[in-house]
Amino acid sequence: MVTKIKKWGNSQGVRFPKQILRQARIEVGDDVEITTRGTEIVIRQAGPVRGKYKIEELVARLPKNYRPKEVSWGKPVGKEVW
Repeated sequence: MVTKIKKWGNSQGVRFPKQILRQARIEVGDDVEITTRGTEIVIRQAGPVRGKYKIEELVARLPKNYRPKEVSWGKPVGKEVW
């Protein structure tokens, strides 16, 4: 597949067809790592970034029987209203 590099603000960009992203298992919004190997540009899914989580993954880890409950934070200290 041949495509063109286009100007995008002060940067340059390449548009990827859905089929290419599907084959690479990359979705819109995913973080990617861009490197070069000789004269080739290599784009791959970024590994997990320390301190960065996806809410879906965190919720999936909750036990099936988890039930949220109200927690008392004590009496107001300033002008907050409880």
